[in-house]
Amino acid sequence: METSIVTSKGQVVIPSKLRRKYGIKNGTRIHFYEVNGEIRIVPVTPELIDKNIGLLGTKGKLMRALLEDKKREREL
Repeated sequence: METSIVTSKGQVVIPSKLRRKYGIKNGTRIHFYEVNGEIRIVPVTPELIDKNIGLLGTKGKLMRALLEDKKREREL
């Protein structure tokens, strides 16, 4: 089990072993979910997007919009 300490600003460091395993890099968007009293984090990576293509029945429109949004964020 990996652990981290919360700073006074509410920030945590994701251990490097987990960052490598899940492809979390500088600028990776992270989603937070609360499930049954637990906080779960999910990195929004190209692999996650590819895995969920077709889930919403948008024929790739949503995926393209997400990728364009991510590209704009990187340019900031």
